[in-house]
Amino acid sequence: MRMVNGVEMDQVMNQKKSSSFPSASKSPVSGTRPVSGTRILGIETSCDETAAAVIEDGRLILSNCVASQVELHARFGGVFPEVASRQHIRTILPIIEEALQQAHMSLGEIGAVAVTRGPGLPGSLVVGMNTAKGIVLGSGLPLLGINHLEAHIYSAWLAVNPPQPLPPEPRFPLLVLIVSGGHTELILMKGHLDYERLGATLDDAAGEAFDKVARLIGLGYPGGPAIQEASASGDPRAFKFPRAWLEGSWDFSFSGLKTAVLREVRDLQRVYDTLPAADLAASFQAAVVEVLVGKAFKAASAFGAAEILVAGGVSANMALRGALHAQADFPVHIPPIALCTDNAAMVASAGYYRFTAGQQDGLDMDILPNWPLIEV
Repeated sequence: MRMVNGVEMDQVMNQKKSSSFPSASKSPVSGTRPVSGTRILGIETSCDETAAAVIEDGRLILSNCVASQVELHARFGGVFPEVASRQHIRTILPIIEEALQQAHMSLGEIGAVAVTRGPGLPGSLVVGMNTAKGIVLGSGLPLLGINHLEAHIYSAWLAVNPPQPLPPEPRFPLLVLIVSGGHTELILMKGHLDYERLGATLDDAAGEAFDKVARLIGLGYPGGPAIQEASASGDPRAFKFPRAWLEGSWDFSFSGLKTAVLREVRDLQRVYDTLPAADLAASFQAAVVEVLVGKAFKAASAFGAAEILVAGGVSANMALRGALHAQADFPVHIPPIALCTDNAAMVASAGYYRFTAGQQDGLDMDILPNWPLIEV
């Protein structure tokens, strides 16, 4: 009997059979290609957000439901993988039902099911993957395995409560900066689904550095919002933290910056009873933002990008957004705050473009916890 985080698969499948999903009155013929009005059901469980969404034609959000586990993991100071996967099992079916209900859709009106295949936590990914397979097995809908980083990119194609007509799409070639808890990468996107990785972090990702520094200066979890809030009353020039430019490459490194903050904190603790948390946070944030923005603009110029696209959880940072919009050399696309962190709308959007390209995966598809974008 196969187990998912201590739960027998028969139990999971029985939950699916008893689910109150609107029934599929008809199933698309295998191999059909999407047309205007194609709706994709997206499922996201790569880390600690259980999410489902319905997207039309890759852009229009019909529903986007997220069950956050932030409060659950706050006591651990970070995501506890076993807790995350068990919570996904409890939450995923109600979230999918809610997404379909909010979109006023039955499965018979859905064109395909897109699910995050990787990268992510194995125990979390397998919950979403097996749930998607159960839906597909029962409905006959096409199945699409989606790369989580590609999904973050396609969040920029989505519109929240859009005007009519939809706003213009990002123009190719795009210089893409992916900044999240686990990834910091510079990508040249030459067209839909066409990627060339220019550089990536050699150690800590930007979001990971935010979390670690937040713990160092006593700001708690999650680190990104905590540092942004503290920085609002701090002086970004109070501490001269290093900038790792790594000249001659498009790579990043934030471990040295994190170590510099640690040394400063230890020196301050020898003298003061209370750390100047606001100044430390603001100075650290300024160092990260300067390198991210500086490298992105240099790469955009070097590779002849028409526009810059920034995506991932760290793209919600207001200092980063402000620095990107402060220049006039390149149009910049940053998703709305609600679409920066993990969600299923972005998975469904990427799924639409994969479906348009003819992708359809089998039930033998497995998760890929370390799936690089360039191997998609």
